[in-house]
Amino acid sequence: MAAGGLPQLDASKMQLVQELEIEMMSDMYNRMTSSCHRKCIPPKYLDAELGKGESVCLDRCIAKYLDIHERIGKKLTQLSVQDEDFVKKLQGEQPKV
Repeated sequence: MAAGGLPQLDASKMQLVQELEIEMMSDMYNRMTSSCHRKCIPPKYLDAELGKGESVCLDRCIAKYLDIHERIGKKLTQLSVQDEDFVKKLQGEQPKV
């Protein structure tokens, strides 16, 4: 194990982890953009610039989207750690053969 309790990854695995992270962030950004655009901007544009109401709506929508994304990430991490602890506990209770 490396510092911080994380396993040491070779270069190819680290590359894969980085690519997956970029893909997940890109997907989140695209979903957020699409969702907030649908909610805040009418389908028929009346002006080339965003109105004040549209801007405020977009700011709030994005803030909420990022907040919930962070909360879900923390909860999934917590559940993953609990699962790991449970598996380790089960492995420790099994009789050695």
